[in-house]
Amino acid sequence: MIDNASDNDRPQSEGSENMIVRKLVPALAVALSLCAPASAQEALVTFKSLSPELALNLARAALADCQKRGYQVAVAVVDRFGVPQVMLRDRFAGAHTPNTAIGKAWTAVSFRTNTNDLVAASKEGTAQSGVRDLPGAVVLGGGVMIEAGGSLVGAVGVSGAPGGEADDACAKAGIEAVRDKLEF
Repeated sequence: MIDNASDNDRPQSEGSENMIVRKLVPALAVALSLCAPASAQEALVTFKSLSPELALNLARAALADCQKRGYQVAVAVVDRFGVPQVMLRDRFAGAHTPNTAIGKAWTAVSFRTNTNDLVAASKEGTAQSGVRDLPGAVVLGGGVMIEAGGSLVGAVGVSGAPGGEADDACAKAGIEAVRDKLEF
């Protein structure tokens, strides 16, 4: 069947619909193209990371601070995911200190909280007390987060000084020794 109706004979609404569609399709294409880069950016994540040299310098500085105070310790530096980058043990530090130092650093980075703060927050009878029972968590002072440019880049853990506050002081001294190199 042949349609002999001219454009003038067609109902007004049909022509209006075609015009709307012709204007809408390009607008929709532009809108979708603008959304594509945003979703592509969200698909990949970038993060800062400590170089092995910086992690080693930080660990050496923390160890040296503890030695200056007369403490035999182990020092561990982990990356932002809790994976060990450096582990140093003074010659007379206890056999338990390497694993404890790694555990403190892992705990700090995992909970995004210095372990000294976790000690107070997870006291028996508090809602957070269960943190102490999680596998791998070492809730003792001496695990300190390492931040650079507002980002968490890792943590340092110290074990072997007489008490968590002394471990904490050595860890913080290690971070301060490399502070100028952390702003990368």
